[in-house]
Amino acid sequence: MEITEIKFRRFPRQGRLLALVSVTFDDVFAVHDIKVIAGDDHLFLAMPARRTSDGRYHDIVHPIGPLVRRELERQVLAEYRRLTEAHAG
Repeated sequence: MEITEIKFRRFPRQGRLLALVSVTFDDVFAVHDIKVIAGDDHLFLAMPARRTSDGRYHDIVHPIGPLVRRELERQVLAEYRRLTEAHAG
């Protein structure tokens, strides 16, 4: 499966939330509302989640396995850095 589009929808800068992203796979499957989050020492992605009646959040879509997660994070964060550096300069 190949990432064919990364589209930043918003840059809300609310607390640790830096951006909302839509990612398209193989030009046929899109995942919306992936969040770019500022962690204590690095950026990371948070998958779309739903809040349950007990107040906890559960991912409604997520990569299966660490290799896919790392590659998704690598590509999205590289594009985030590219866009924010281009916008700042």
